[in-house]
Amino acid sequence: MPDDQDLPKLEALTHRLSECPGEFLLEPVQGKRGAVHVDAVVSDLLLDLGGKALDDQTARRFTPSAEESRNALRLTLVGCWLGSDPWFLEAGIYAVGMLRWLTEDLPGRAAVVDAERFVTDPERREELARSLLATLGLTPLGESREQAADRLTALDSVERARVIRETRAAEEKARKLREAMAAKRAREAAAKAMRE
Repeated sequence: MPDDQDLPKLEALTHRLSECPGEFLLEPVQGKRGAVHVDAVVSDLLLDLGGKALDDQTARRFTPSAEESRNALRLTLVGCWLGSDPWFLEAGIYAVGMLRWLTEDLPGRAAVVDAERFVTDPERREELARSLLATLGLTPLGESREQAADRLTALDSVERARVIRETRAAEEKARKLREAMAAKRAREAAAKAMRE
């Protein structure tokens, strides 16, 4: 684990994302379509980090044919660009954590945000960089663990999407309850009018 002065600079990581080459946003190979073999890019990154290349079973996670996985594969490529920052490569100890981030964290983010926004939008760049650091057990230079966790929570697209879904569900439930109560009052009023 690096000491405090050796921690990564968040600004350097977000700047790196802003300069993501267009090749990392090309279409991933899915079936017979696409231009980039995501499994090969991930294997190269893991090797560069001092780890092992993907085995056949794990490589299949990065070669699905379903259209709904397209954005997750594109975000994986952006994640590989971020993970190949010289800071991580020089440390050379983060291959396992990087693979965990690519397979466990990024798909959830890809389900709610287009991959390209993690390159073009400053808040999404910060979110992506912070999520990687959090997965690796690191904090940005100059921040405490609590500060880093609070900021990631404030930016978290997955959490925001969950809160919006729950709010909409609660609003729908309240609407249905209001309608049921109004219908009951109308029935009671009609019954009272018939008695009179």
